[in-house]
Amino acid sequence: MNSQEFSEEQKLYLQGFMSGSNMGRVAQGLPDLSLTLGVGNSLLTPTPQNGEAKPTGPDSFGFLAQNQVLERGEKLTEQEAAKREKHPLDQWDDIARHSAEGRFPKGTDVLSFKYFGLFYVAPTQDSYMTRLRFANGILTAAQMRVCADIAQNLGGSYAHVTTRANLQIREIGARDGMNVLMALHEAGIINKGAGADNIRNITGSPAAGLDAQELIDTRPLAREMHHYILNHREMFGLPRKFNIAFDGGGTIHTLEDTNDIGFGAVRVGEGRSVTAGIYFRLMLGGITGHQDFARDTGLLLRSEECVPVAAAIIRVFIDEGDRTDRKKARLKYVLDRMGFDAFLAAAQKYLAFEPLRLPLQECEARPSAVRNSHVGVHRQKQDDLHYIGVVLMAGRLEPQQMRVVARLAERYGNGEIRLTVWQNLLLPNLRAGDLEAVKAELESAGLGWNPTDIRAGLVACTGSWACKFGLSDTKQSASDIAAYVESRLQLPQPVNIHITGCINSCAQHYIGDIGLLGTKVEVEDDMVDGYRVFVGGGYGEDAGIGREVFPEILASDAPRVVESMLSAYVEHRDGDESFVQWARRYQPEQIKEMSERQGALAVSS
Repeated sequence: MNSQEFSEEQKLYLQGFMSGSNMGRVAQGLPDLSLTLGVGNSLLTPTPQNGEAKPTGPDSFGFLAQNQVLERGEKLTEQEAAKREKHPLDQWDDIARHSAEGRFPKGTDVLSFKYFGLFYVAPTQDSYMTRLRFANGILTAAQMRVCADIAQNLGGSYAHVTTRANLQIREIGARDGMNVLMALHEAGIINKGAGADNIRNITGSPAAGLDAQELIDTRPLAREMHHYILNHREMFGLPRKFNIAFDGGGTIHTLEDTNDIGFGAVRVGEGRSVTAGIYFRLMLGGITGHQDFARDTGLLLRSEECVPVAAAIIRVFIDEGDRTDRKKARLKYVLDRMGFDAFLAAAQKYLAFEPLRLPLQECEARPSAVRNSHVGVHRQKQDDLHYIGVVLMAGRLEPQQMRVVARLAERYGNGEIRLTVWQNLLLPNLRAGDLEAVKAELESAGLGWNPTDIRAGLVACTGSWACKFGLSDTKQSASDIAAYVESRLQLPQPVNIHITGCINSCAQHYIGDIGLLGTKVEVEDDMVDGYRVFVGGGYGEDAGIGREVFPEILASDAPRVVESMLSAYVEHRDGDESFVQWARRYQPEQIKEMSERQGALAVSS
């Protein structure tokens, strides 16, 4: 009897039976029972034979999209072919087997393991990195302690806050992959889909529910979207990664316009064609590494419509995303090919309602975000309560620092910690009388809180130190720049410096006041770390792609070059203009000339 002859009821029974049986068998080194019986993964994701059979169930979205590629006579990428052979979410037993045998994954299993948040990061590090999931970037003190214990006992004794308001832990050994996953799950941290071709951590306004300026609290929506993804298997059938963000209009910007889907809160006043109130504008196609921001679609959504609309958009992306070329397998390229109107019409087929439409100019402008409001002491809308934005060096946290943060959150706050897309964290709900004690304990732990520090605006990806795509050691460069500039210059206004190691632009160098993109520079017969330098990028109301000023500098020269540009800004700015306003007044060659002259003056003096 083959798997095609089982009834649906029999299939469901056998799946449950095999899942329980296999856990014990894998631990004993015995073969996978599903393979022995011949009723394994094909029950969940049946492979069409001769192009005739059509798969059913949640995996059918991805399979049917792959079928369309094959029917056109095109070739699937290696990764798509592997996902077709066995869905990555069915590889829990494979991870257990690799851990039991002390083996890291090879080939396409490297991609599949990322579906469980385990990244084998060779050749830069012969170990796993695990990336987590925290809806709206919020975790508890207890969860922070678990992460500290994992980092110290199973990892490299550090963690990083990422640009998706998330945590990642590195240097996990081959035998500890399963131990890490089980420890996370037991702490309520479900990191399924944290990497690979999935919807990444759902971001929202960091000070949601605390910010007197905000139009709406994004926490319920981020939480709903988070759990929708985890419990809808079809959301794991994408051709490439996908980002979603909710911005509630608060003082800390969420960078929703850099996401594939951005929901931006707006107010609609009386006298319009829709009922007055708070809505979300839908934006699509942000991918600043490809020099594109998300664009307004004209759709106006009620809060309860956001998650269904996101799901419909993702399903069209599953249908239409490129599965033959991973470089073009992002939503931006689907929108470029189909056009916004055709794409939205396709998404409408998955919706039981028709969203409202309203021109953007008929909505009130978003309240302005405040530069560096993710750092320092800020009053909350609740009486006598404040939050402190904690400064980290390019997102790095030591286990002891993580425990200090957890203890402060419990002793002085409500036990809550919030991560931000700016690679730092917030300690909320602190009483005014406790602020000095909290600041003192942060400083004792080697953590900052001062928004005037240059490091408060530093954002850096992992870089060549631990990423195979990185061309420069971005974390070290961030540290060097902070130490050099802070000892020589006091800035009149906050400046954002984004340092990214490769063209994937995880640190979004194009939107920084100053952006550094890793490259290799030829020195005699050697190729050494270097950067291309951009200025004048921005986001939100200042949205813009940075322009290249220095096409090539040595990484060792980066601190001096950054300091010379900032010195030129301080000397030549008009009144109280910001760095981005100053940079956009000049052509790149003029900024280069002023910076080089400033650098020469510093040397001669």
